[in-house]
Amino acid sequence: MSLPGVLLLDAAGPEAGLLATAAAARGHQVHAATTAAAYADYRPELKGLLAGRVVTDFARPGRALDEIAAFARRRGVGAVLTVNEYLTELAARLCAELGVPGNDPVRAGAARDKAAMAGAFTAAGVRAPHTVLVRSDAELRAALADPRVGFPCVVKPRSGAGSAGVTVVTDAVGASAAADVARESVGMYGSGGDSGLLVQAYAAGTEYSVESFTQGGATTHLAVTRKQVTGGAKRVETGHSLPVSLPPAIQAAVYREVEAAIRAAGIRHGASHTEVIVSGDGRCMVIEIGARLGAGQIGLLIQHALGIDVWAALLDVALGRPAALAPSALGYAAVRFVTSPHAGRLTSLYGFPRTGPGVPFVRWRAAIGGLVREPGANGHRLGSFVVTGLDADEVEERADALLRRVRIHVEPAPENTGQVRPASTSAIAP
Repeated sequence: MSLPGVLLLDAAGPEAGLLATAAAARGHQVHAATTAAAYADYRPELKGLLAGRVVTDFARPGRALDEIAAFARRRGVGAVLTVNEYLTELAARLCAELGVPGNDPVRAGAARDKAAMAGAFTAAGVRAPHTVLVRSDAELRAALADPRVGFPCVVKPRSGAGSAGVTVVTDAVGASAAADVARESVGMYGSGGDSGLLVQAYAAGTEYSVESFTQGGATTHLAVTRKQVTGGAKRVETGHSLPVSLPPAIQAAVYREVEAAIRAAGIRHGASHTEVIVSGDGRCMVIEIGARLGAGQIGLLIQHALGIDVWAALLDVALGRPAALAPSALGYAAVRFVTSPHAGRLTSLYGFPRTGPGVPFVRWRAAIGGLVREPGANGHRLGSFVVTGLDADEVEERADALLRRVRIHVEPAPENTGQVRPASTSAIAP
């Protein structure tokens, strides 16, 4: 008897590649739903894993749903997965259409549209910052005058990801400029770019994320991740570390709020990544939730630190099988991200780590001679590396020491509008 096929919505990126590899290793035929432009950029080894593909337009979700469902039925697909933030709602709708395990298609939008997310959190009693949807300058002024918002506050697009278009503002003038940035922020597949944006009360404290799996309504928390974030108006993530041990009472409160958020977003079968702020007095506020595995190499951190095969677990949950989520190791892992000090042309790079003992993963994304940006979103990172070990302090010290060795030179370039482009490792000086 043949195994059910596995369908990935957009198989680009290293996380999707690992997921495809895990499915193929278990004997499943792996298929991808993709766009023509995205498929052209798939690595040869990924293309070699695929038994089939359906090319569609994710910017037209209704049509994409019909086309992908028809393909899935022809190919005997029994599991649908995505690690793409922008496709989680489509994944939930497709799972419902095919009758395979997935998230609630009615509430799935609450994990993508942040206005719907705020409403769902309020209805479910989740502790979250007060959030106002505004569509005009008058509504923006009214939101800023609301004592439940105040200054500082956060202005962000309603459907963005990776901190794109997000600004922390301290006065009305800054809020007006931040609103323009949020309105102009356009995500993948044409999402965003409309007149709706969010004004949110600022939550002060330490930022964490909680990495969880839910299966049949039962949630297992794999790890709490500490997040390193820049200060100032743009809060870009510069590192992740896990697992973090919180005081028992605070951890229980965090898990309680995270589980309420998971239910509010209709997450029933799959991974979730919940961003929280813990204040100095131990109170937890849920900032956002994603119906996916955490990005920024968090899956690799879990795998190396705790011995949990997250890719196999994602596959098992999608197939309706019990997933192995118990740690088999008691280690620690951290990732550091390299960013540019300012916008311009990248002319040299020295000291970027190589893989080796305790450094299982390195990735450089920017080409020497290419244009780079001052970090304003997570997508502006130039590269990253993972450090692992048994002692948390030693791992943190080594990760920071390796980061200090990295030397990049960026020459100013007029009208810098370039995107980060991949580079071959031959362009990287040791």
